[in-house]
Amino acid sequence: MTSQHPAKSATDELIEIGKTVGVALLIALVLRVIFFQPFTIPSESMEPALLKGDYIIVSKYDYGWSAHSIPFSPPLFHGRILDKQPKRGDVVVFHLPRDKKITYIKRLIGLPGDRVRVAGGQVYVNGRAIPRKPLGMIEDPGAPGVQVMRYAEPKPGGASYVTFDRDPHHEGDDTDVYVVPEGHYFMMGDNRDNSLDSRWPQEIGVGYVPAENLVGKARFIMLSWKGGASIFKPWTWVMRFDASRAFHKLD
Repeated sequence: MTSQHPAKSATDELIEIGKTVGVALLIALVLRVIFFQPFTIPSESMEPALLKGDYIIVSKYDYGWSAHSIPFSPPLFHGRILDKQPKRGDVVVFHLPRDKKITYIKRLIGLPGDRVRVAGGQVYVNGRAIPRKPLGMIEDPGAPGVQVMRYAEPKPGGASYVTFDRDPHHEGDDTDVYVVPEGHYFMMGDNRDNSLDSRWPQEIGVGYVPAENLVGKARFIMLSWKGGASIFKPWTWVMRFDASRAFHKLD
């Protein structure tokens, strides 16, 4: 004898679909709140690694969690849970110390206790220069017609990243010595002459970034659009899409 199951009603089908969608949304929410966060690059300060319009994924678990890395988190605790110190050369997303509603992205140059100085465009950490290898001139992606000098700078561990130097006499190319306080970090943009970062005080720049302000580590570019794309112009979503930068891992 064959057993027969009664057909599900339309209401039952809708309930099942609702449950499936609800579970999917819950999983997506947990991933978004706890592990990963998307971020859109708003400026040219991290060129050439990151271009304005890049859509990146930030991992939150690399440095542990704070109220700044959990959206809509009430101020129930201070500091970081499962705190792990970032490394020099990491590309870090953080909340601006003077206005925690604003999110910035820069490269970590100085750890707590480090002495950082810039002289003639050369960055020194604890009295030792970060080596930089000239790579020649290139047109600035964010300023057509403007030529910038490219330099390769090494990260601890062997990898390297590229910086831009547009003006050899820029005010940020020669600084005093910065002593990074405990529990804080010193950040700089890769586009050295077009970045308000830790070289400037909090009132106009970034200043020293408290550890609890860190959101996470930038991991890879998920999607990218060239200049001229607009959310209000759907046809530009395809025409200005830059497939060459999609799913590109960040150094």
